Amino acid sequence: MQLYQLQNTALTEVHENAFKLEREMQAVFEQNLQLLMGLTLVKGEFTIKNKRIDTLAYSAEMNAFVIIEYKRDKNSSVFDQGITYLKLMIENKADFVIEYNERLGKAIKRDDIDWDQSRVAFVSTSFNDNQIQTADFRDFAIDLWEVQRYSNNTLSVNKIKKSKTAESIKAISKQNPDVKILDQIKVYTEDDLLVAGSDETRELYDKFKDGILNLADDIQIIANKQYIAFRKARNIVCMNIQKKQIRMWIGAKAGTLDDAKGIAIDVSNTRHWGTGDYEVNVNSDKDLEYIMSLIKQVL
Repeated sequence: MQLYQLQNTALTEVHENAFKLEREMQAVFEQNLQLLMGLTLVKGEFTIKNKRIDTLAYSAEMNAFVIIEYKRDKNSSVFDQGITYLKLMIENKADFVIEYNERLGKAIKRDDIDWDQSRVAFVSTSFNDNQIQTADFRDFAIDLWEVQRYSNNTLSVNKIKKSKTAESIKAISKQNPDVKILDQIKVYTEDDLLVAGSDETRELYDKFKDGILNLADDIQIIANKQYIAFRKARNIVCMNIQKKQIRMWIGAKAGTLDDAKGIAIDVSNTRHWGTGDYEVNVNSDKDLEYIMSLIKQVL
């Protein structure tokens, strides 16, 4: 793909200005971790058990730690290294909690963390086919992020999606004792969250899902323990599917949503699962178009 910068009607070719060092990528990501990945920086260059972690981060959304590694070597194994880091985290939980508390001035306990949602993310200018294929399991807690920097100071960041035919990692974990640690990790899917619903609420979810995906290109569907999130640069809306209703949290700040009907509840001062300060509870498609107009305001 060729890129150009448009000024009036004149085009200027934009070239890639590649990162020469992993440390350059690390500095950019750690400075902008919340914007790029929705994470909080705990510490860069975290050493534990003679192993150095490039970036230790925390996901408030998943209530779990994320290890980030930056790579320029296209031949190294992301599978083996990812398993090593997940094992390191699960076997040394107290060390991660202590580091989090000391760095961020918190007082969380080990049991406060959802360890089954632990993740490893690899960041690189590109990954080869073998690296992508070895990470392509639908329930594998390893993510690949590609980043390119260009001559006009533009940055492109892309999380590589799992393929639609991706298999489960469980078959491998049963055969290979080295990856048994994965039995303690859970990657949630839409199906996991839809099980809690009824035929009616699952059908209602499909209607809202179709409407949301038609609002913009590149909307991602991401499931975690409590809800399904529809995300672009950030969460647009989160849904918790129940037997009799769907609870939605619209990703707008309190006081910013134009809600003429007043159906969105301000939950900015109330503990709730999804991101966003507005909650809408739905049990039919009666207000579907109106609710879609609320969701569209977040884009």
